[in-house]
Amino acid sequence: MDGYEYVTYEEFGRRFYEIAVTEKRVGDAIGAIAGDEFEMGPMGQGPGKIAKVTAKVRIQEPKVTRSGGEMITFAIRIPLEIDMVIDLRIDKPKFIVFGEIALTATARAAEPLLLILDVQKPRPSDIEIHVTSKSLRAELLRIVAGVDDEIRRFISAHVAGEIDSPESVKAKVIDVAERLDAAWTGV
Repeated sequence: MDGYEYVTYEEFGRRFYEIAVTEKRVGDAIGAIAGDEFEMGPMGQGPGKIAKVTAKVRIQEPKVTRSGGEMITFAIRIPLEIDMVIDLRIDKPKFIVFGEIALTATARAAEPLLLILDVQKPRPSDIEIHVTSKSLRAELLRIVAGVDDEIRRFISAHVAGEIDSPESVKAKVIDVAERLDAAWTGV
């Protein structure tokens, strides 16, 4: 056929990935995996686990940066807002926590004709948080009870569980042949 500039199958495949796996699409998929909010606690903290920590975590829109190369990879930052209370039975200091989760993902190809977004599970060190409170006593309590580390551990475990959930696995795998069949027949 005249009027077309032909490319190799390899060039076509690379261009397909460049167009199909965009920052927006990856951000949307990660947003679907992460959800909007979740609650944690009560978790016992400090000496004798006397302090009970509860928190409401709100997940904001992911920020995605794409890197080219042999593999298409993504640096993903998910901002968090957390309202936290430490219940000491006699006092309930409140804290405001801001932070973010750092994730990485790689676009992969698999048999028979699958496009897979391979998202690495976060470690506690991939969770960055900034805690503020209204009193010195609350700040001391937060430090003594080791609350920051517990928040990081809990959030990383929660996100890792979400990455492995059946809904997330489905969101991370696109059957290109199935989509082509549907488009070709107009279904």
